[in-house]
Amino acid sequence: MKTIDELLEEGVEGKRVFVRADLNVPLDGTTITDDGRIRAVVPTVKALADAGARVVVASHLGRPKGAPDPAFSLAPAAARLGELLGAEVAFATDTVGESATATVAGLGDGQVAVIENLRFNAGETSKDDAERGAFADQLAALADLYVGDGFGAVHRKHASVFDLPARLPHYAGHLIATEVGVLKKLTEDVQRPYAVVLGGSKVSDKLGVIDHLLEKADRILVGGGMVFTFLKAQGHEVGSSLLQEDQIPVVQEYLKRAEASGVEFVLPVDVVVAPAFPDMKTKAPTNPETVAADAMPAGQMGLDIGPATSELYASKLADAATVFWNGPMGVFEHPDYAEGTRAVAQALVDSPAFTVVGGGDSAAAVRTLGFDENAFGHISTGGGASLEYLEGKTLPGLAALEG
Repeated sequence: MKTIDELLEEGVEGKRVFVRADLNVPLDGTTITDDGRIRAVVPTVKALADAGARVVVASHLGRPKGAPDPAFSLAPAAARLGELLGAEVAFATDTVGESATATVAGLGDGQVAVIENLRFNAGETSKDDAERGAFADQLAALADLYVGDGFGAVHRKHASVFDLPARLPHYAGHLIATEVGVLKKLTEDVQRPYAVVLGGSKVSDKLGVIDHLLEKADRILVGGGMVFTFLKAQGHEVGSSLLQEDQIPVVQEYLKRAEASGVEFVLPVDVVVAPAFPDMKTKAPTNPETVAADAMPAGQMGLDIGPATSELYASKLADAATVFWNGPMGVFEHPDYAEGTRAVAQALVDSPAFTVVGGGDSAAAVRTLGFDENAFGHISTGGGASLEYLEGKTLPGLAALEG
């Protein structure tokens, strides 16, 4: 895989460089609530602009239905990128139409433009190779070179991720090069003990990575909504907590495999419960109660790991040499149910281990709860992509850059 460092050595002055970024940031209306993914691509964009390239930044945002939708416009992200770069960033109001063509044509050396949401064109996500390829042809007309730096999208076989690199000389940006280097430390030359913390809502989202990590990790700690399927699999009452009944046999098999292979599988000893899911708009105080994990009342919903579990998990992470964390321990967005996630984040901060926060809600939680990002070894920008890499899958976007 050629990198941006090699491209910069070759020289980019006056060249149009298409940067496939990941600007898929959370929005409240037009207000960005977490700009982490935009900040992550700044080093690549700045390096190219400083070297005299004419930089064309492209990304998806949300899941529009293959047609323009103002709710998913990249305009706020383009404005924020300009603020972070300290330079004006032009914005094209379409992807490959008149605005994009004119905006790119108007770039001078060292200038940057963002084109509108790639998913406003049905060709971006089409499963039809010809339709996807036709859109990639139109995107290729906007540039001379391609730099892939949207790690959060490399597990998608989309036009701008998979097909476009085949049409232009292609390189990996700083972010993708860093992400791949980090993930290799989690899969190839792992320093032990290797502890994995998995949370989030659905156990089905993590089945593949659990299956793979049972051969790699020394211990796996589970929290979040997904933990109640594990507790149910052990025969415990889980009340009205999130539960995937159909996954219970799979989870039981994983617990047996872990015991047989000597992998320590750690589940909560207590949980924080409430009668109902909290109001996430007002964040009004609720009446949380801490109960033993094997004694949940039938009418209660589990919303966080309890304080004893937080201490247990911190102790299980204290001697680790490598830690990978993906998924919050509870409904961290509400102050009544944030302490479990805060405790895991603090344990990673306190640990001398190589610590990786695996993107998605985990990365958002770190920032929301006020932790210094530099206190972690690495905060990934790609939750789904990171998990699929750890599952051992071939990621289309990385394969395209290696081709």
